[in-house]
Amino acid sequence: MTTVQSGTHNFKVVLLGEGCVGKTSLLLRYIEDKYNDKHLTTLQATFLNKKLNINGKRINLSIWDTAGQEKFHALGPIYYRNSNGAILVYDITDEDSFGKVKNWVKELRKMLGSDIVLVIAGNKIDLEQDRTVPLEEAESYAVMVGARHFNTSAKMNQGVEELFLELTREMTERFEQNSQADVSRTSRVLVVEDEAPQQSSCCSGIRN
Repeated sequence: MTTVQSGTHNFKVVLLGEGCVGKTSLLLRYIEDKYNDKHLTTLQATFLNKKLNINGKRINLSIWDTAGQEKFHALGPIYYRNSNGAILVYDITDEDSFGKVKNWVKELRKMLGSDIVLVIAGNKIDLEQDRTVPLEEAESYAVMVGARHFNTSAKMNQGVEELFLELTREMTERFEQNSQADVSRTSRVLVVEDEAPQQSSCCSGIRN
């Protein structure tokens, strides 16, 4: 959930995707600029914080890294509830993992509508020679569901910074647009409330 404290925007981001696609590796590369060749298995979920300053705006990201194993899928709503953004990760060498991303997109749109900003990450582009998910298909799908698509490699540190930066920019823009819309709605309500007593007094005068 977005909150603004002392001029700082607080955004919640959730990482979703199959096990072994590299969600934890992407997060560690972004937060700590580290990469571990050994497979890192996430049990249930963990989260890390990242502080940013974009165009003079202070931003705090709480990034949740969720378990990808099927047995943990039912826990998903617990972690993505009230999220401002979601990073949906697939392995470009694993077509099934891309199919799971599509399932997550459907679930997020059903539960959170258009309020959540989505980005899709085709990870492990250092294994381009083993790609099984056509880039054109992935990019077309992202456009269709209103998401941005990024090619990433946690190992080679490619596309990681850009992915998180673009997501943060879009979340900030969405928050400011919604805030302006809320102000506009409040103004209209106040106008209606101001007019109501005048109509009432007019009618009471007729009755007398």
